[in-house]
Amino acid sequence: MNTEAVGMAQEIDFSMLALFFRATLTVKLVMLCLIIMSFWSWSIIIQKHILFRKSRGEATIFDREFWSGEPLDGLFEKIGGDPQGPSEKIFAAGMLEWRRSHRQDGGLIAGAQARIDRAMDVAIARESEVLNKGLSFLATVGATAPFIGLFGTVYGIMHAFTEIAASKNTDLATVAPGIAEALMATGIGLVAAIPAVIFYNKLNADSEHITSGYEAFADEFATILSRQLDA
Repeated sequence: MNTEAVGMAQEIDFSMLALFFRATLTVKLVMLCLIIMSFWSWSIIIQKHILFRKSRGEATIFDREFWSGEPLDGLFEKIGGDPQGPSEKIFAAGMLEWRRSHRQDGGLIAGAQARIDRAMDVAIARESEVLNKGLSFLATVGATAPFIGLFGTVYGIMHAFTEIAASKNTDLATVAPGIAEALMATGIGLVAAIPAVIFYNKLNADSEHITSGYEAFADEFATILSRQLDA
């Protein structure tokens, strides 16, 4: 290998910032797209971590109040017409339908149990939608980011070889920068994809676990109301 070419290659700046600015417009756009996808993914991950932690804490506090022995009507009056947490909203939906199912003479309208169950199911579905919002984006990033990065790499290598052919110079100083710029696109794609896949699986499992807790509570609450209906 030509010693002079090696020396020239060593003098070239191979920092990530330098590689980015030397890249072609198409490769730059690919890198920017991947960087934005990565930042957006991390914002969703942090947001969901905070939301799930808050939801678990709220559910724990409400369960303690629900099973404290306080009358359901008293607990409902304490919550009022503006329930804050998911568990409170599910409970309020059931209690509201329970009260609407009573006629003025104190009797119950037929089909009360089915309507109460349906009201709580709707409330659970709404809370589940909030928990899962944004997770599909993480799945999309995990599935597509490596291929987007690979597209940038292929395009960058093609451009690098075109320049090599035009200059008729295969020295390391000519070949290395273009190849490095192209490969950086794949690297950024992996940096965006790997955390998105890992946290999508974790957050999806956490969301299902929290939703299962809501469903279990709704079943227990419906059982309590069913006893009162039968009585």
